[in-house]
Amino acid sequence: MKNFIAISGPSGTGKTTLCRELQRKKQEINFSVSCTTRRQRYTEEDGVDYHFISMEEFEEKVNKNEFMEYEEVHGDYYGTMKKPLEDAIRGDRLLLLEVDVKGAKSIQSLYPKNTVTIFILPPNLDDLRKRLRSRGTDSEKRIKKRMDRLELELKEKDWFDYHVINNQIEHASNELIKIIEKQTEGVLYES
Repeated sequence: MKNFIAISGPSGTGKTTLCRELQRKKQEINFSVSCTTRRQRYTEEDGVDYHFISMEEFEEKVNKNEFMEYEEVHGDYYGTMKKPLEDAIRGDRLLLLEVDVKGAKSIQSLYPKNTVTIFILPPNLDDLRKRLRSRGTDSEKRIKKRMDRLELELKEKDWFDYHVINNQIEHASNELIKIIEKQTEGVLYES
């Protein structure tokens, strides 16, 4: 029985937008809020999109072994807390996780019977560059870092259970819902 839906893919593919759309359409799905040391974007809410914490707080959580997985990405740290995953298994509930490729692999490795992995792809690379620039949250240097990492992430896509091309939010979110319903039959959705 699948409890964890791990959504991953390169920066700018719309993972966050798709996760928000899934939560809007299927409010019974719980969302795992990761921790990050990166700066909060003006469109984000602390405790909803991420737990925005200092490097010192992040290191303290690492030392206390509170993360299931964590990684440095583009100079910032991101981590998935253990407790929400353990609670979802104990309560037989579904948990949506937006994680990087390494995080999805870690979750799959630790919880193979409980996890389905979905890789989000852009329609094409030009579209991805436009998305990264149009959101207005990154410098050109940071966009270049994200594009450089893209090649590494795309090499990992075949490892994932499913691929969804995000060329239109409504279509991609409906495709995700079909995958989730197929993979999570029997899991309780109540919080």
